[in-house]
Amino acid sequence: MKIAFEDVQAAYSRIGSSVVRTALDHSGNLSEMLGQDVYLKYENHQFTGSFKERGALNRLLLFQQEGRLGNGVIAVSAGNHAQAVAYHASRLGIHATIVMPRFTPNTKVERTRGFGAEVVLTGINFAEAVADAERIGVERGLVQLHPYDDPAVIAGQGTLAMEMLEQEPDLGTIVTAVGGGGLLSG
Repeated sequence: MKIAFEDVQAAYSRIGSSVVRTALDHSGNLSEMLGQDVYLKYENHQFTGSFKERGALNRLLLFQQEGRLGNGVIAVSAGNHAQAVAYHASRLGIHATIVMPRFTPNTKVERTRGFGAEVVLTGINFAEAVADAERIGVERGLVQLHPYDDPAVIAGQGTLAMEMLEQEPDLGTIVTAVGGGGLLSG
C-alpha cells in the first residue's frame, strides 16, 4: 500500500472545515522538563473526541465521489472509529452499520447509536466481529470502511501532521501514542 504526500494534501483539502482545527499548545512544563519545545495537539476536541474522524470522513467522501456507497457502509470497531464513522456518515446522509464485539462498553455502543448508526453487537472477540461484519456487508450490499488498512483512511489521519506543521512550521519531532497504529501510519 502506497500513500503519497499528495494524497494527504488532497485529503486535507477534502475534509476541510468538516473537522475541528484543534489547538496546538506549547507546554511550558514539559518543555522545561525535556529541555526543548514541546507542543500538545488536542484531538480530543474533535466532535467525537478522536483523530479517527479525519480518516473516516476522508474515506466516506471518497466513497461518495467514486459512487461506491451501494446501500451504505459497514465498519468494525469497539470505540473511536465506530463513533467517527457514525457521526460523519449521518451528517452526509449515508447509512452506517457498525459491528461491535459484545464486550464493547455500553457507553461506546450508546454513543455510536446516538450519532445515528445501526449497531450490531456480535462476537465474543474482535475476530468474530470482523467475520460477522464481512458476512453482513456482503448480504446487505454495504461497503467496508476499515479503521486503518485503507490508503484513504491513512491519508485522512495524515492531515493531523499537516495541520500541526501549519500551526508550528518549525516542529522538529512528532511523538505520538500508538494503539493500533492508525494515527502513526498517517
